[in-house]
Amino acid sequence: MMLDLPQISLQQLTYLVAISEEDSWAEAANRLHVTPSALSQGIAELERRLGIELFVRDGRRRLPRAEAKPVFDYARSVVVQTEDLVQWTTTRLAGRSGRLRVGMIDVAAVHHFPDHLRRFTNERADVQLDLVVAPSSELVNRMVQGELDLAVVVETPEPTAGLEAIPLLTEPLAVYRPPGPRPPGGPAGWGPFVCFPASSHTRSLIATELTSLGAPFDVVAESHQPEVLQQMVQLGMGWTVLPVSQAERGPEPLLRARKRPLFFRRLLAVQRKDRLDHPAADALRELLASAT
Repeated sequence: MMLDLPQISLQQLTYLVAISEEDSWAEAANRLHVTPSALSQGIAELERRLGIELFVRDGRRRLPRAEAKPVFDYARSVVVQTEDLVQWTTTRLAGRSGRLRVGMIDVAAVHHFPDHLRRFTNERADVQLDLVVAPSSELVNRMVQGELDLAVVVETPEPTAGLEAIPLLTEPLAVYRPPGPRPPGGPAGWGPFVCFPASSHTRSLIATELTSLGAPFDVVAESHQPEVLQQMVQLGMGWTVLPVSQAERGPEPLLRARKRPLFFRRLLAVQRKDRLDHPAADALRELLASAT
């Protein structure tokens, strides 16, 4: 027996996604180029058709109900896949490979794969390659939101639901100190440190490894950009932990505080499991994987 399915429109689901991603209903309406009244009426009709309330009032604000999370997740999935379908059909109708949206952490874009990106663009002149360089957490979020076709990120202990990953390479990270004599006292004399922000997975790995060595992890400055951290170390602001490929290149390589790497991290290529086929994204992923 077939279920009596409610008549839900893509527009209503788009309204729901915009509200969940913006700070207010007014901003969501502005993003969608509709009036706040039209937005409110659209959500009210969606709630009527589903037979549940999706929001709870908090003063003058309306906040998503925790128990309605599956509805929001479903809406985001449908909207993202519809955007994929539009891009896919547009590409086929245009008779070309179209646009490829790629995200990479800085070390991947600048040190590990720049030659491969150049080779790809030279061999696939019909592909418009849009490259975003950002921290892993931002890239993963943009991938989940359907804003990227492929991303190169740092592996985390728990994989993100809805994404599939293939390993690309494993790289060493080492401890680096400012120029001049090393302070006495072994690991207890290390620091203070300049490091990635607290939201960074790499920073949590750094903290764990330094603690295991008995080294205090006192962070006095933060930056997502390794080049900024390098400059802070050169100026004597503190010690740091960086990928060897970044810290020991260029005209002013940093000095290691110990010869052995502190730990190793793995870089992954990730894509959405529910994506439509994208030959250009798959070709670039295979090129990056074969190169390592």
